[in-house]
Amino acid sequence: MRSKNHFTSLFTIKNIAAQAVFALATSTFSYAASLSVNVIDKDGKPTPDAVVMVVTSGVSSPKTLLPAAATISQASMQFIPAVTIVRPGAKVTFVNNDPWDHHVRGSAAGAAQFSGNDENGFVLRLGGKTAGVAGKSSTVSLDSAGVVLLGCHLHGSMVGHVVVSDTPWAVKTDANGVATFADLPGGAATVKVWHAAQFVDLKPVQTALSATPSQVKMQLSVTPRRRFAPAPTSTEKPSFY
Repeated sequence: MRSKNHFTSLFTIKNIAAQAVFALATSTFSYAASLSVNVIDKDGKPTPDAVVMVVTSGVSSPKTLLPAAATISQASMQFIPAVTIVRPGAKVTFVNNDPWDHHVRGSAAGAAQFSGNDENGFVLRLGGKTAGVAGKSSTVSLDSAGVVLLGCHLHGSMVGHVVVSDTPWAVKTDANGVATFADLPGGAATVKVWHAAQFVDLKPVQTALSATPSQVKMQLSVTPRRRFAPAPTSTEKPSFY
């Protein structure tokens, strides 16, 4: 004859198993929320290359994590891509694909440059690329969250940015000024927008995420200058070299 303790233990095991199944189902359901963020400039036009960051109240991770490594090219007197998003601790490799020398100067961007706290600062010099040979490269580690302004001591017109995001939910807006998140956890969330031309950060927007798709519109207080597509690199130095 089975003891009372046996049935009590069996009930406890079943109860624990049921709680585990419920927790798993709840965790899976928490990825149902989606959010679309539309970023426009001062004139109401779509703004590409804005970085939208979402801070969620739910504890979870996106299906696709932010990269732990990235490569930025110097070509046709530009940083390509102009804006790169990585996680803290990421290794970023810079490659000079121009036939002349470049610097890579990393410093705090926006109002943060006046704080005196430049944890991600660095300076590199990369020799010009020789035809038929891979461009000179160098790698840095960006350990702290924040925005890094990229420049070149030799060519003041060269500007780029690396956003080291402290939230795993960070996406660049597309050509239509839209950033889409498909696997956010439900609950309260804070939406932040960064753009290179926006010197003072926009006020964050609070929203609630649920199974119903959410939409947020945020407007810059500036009109960014258009960035032209890079021309094919030639061996002829530009007139402003």
